[in-house]
Amino acid sequence: MECLKAAEKFAAYGLSATVADARFAKPLDTDLVRRLAQNHEVLLTVEEGSIGGFGAHVLHFASWDGLLDRGLKIRTLILPDRFIDQDTPERMYEIAGLDAQAIVAAGLSALGRERDAAAVIA
Repeated sequence: MECLKAAEKFAAYGLSATVADARFAKPLDTDLVRRLAQNHEVLLTVEEGSIGGFGAHVLHFASWDGLLDRGLKIRTLILPDRFIDQDTPERMYEIAGLDAQAIVAAGLSALGRERDAAAVIA
């Protein structure tokens, strides 16, 4: 849901976004990752997991397949390595940096739009 909200927010910055539900980490849908990489300047992976999960798998494939050689930027958004107190799902996503605003900020930052990224979080 947060990814869909983020896609709508990207439009306010004149950016289009594709939301792809990978549904599982293994086996990685390499055709999907390759198509997304060929048609986008930035790939953002968002997961409710920790370091070494789906995002790392995508990053490893992109590196091995040469997708990064053409300037593709990848940001992996994951749960932070700390305890998050129980709260509403929306508040927990916000605390974890996995809410729509954090996703948009990561994308804008990857594009070098630091000022816009900072304004999203503020």
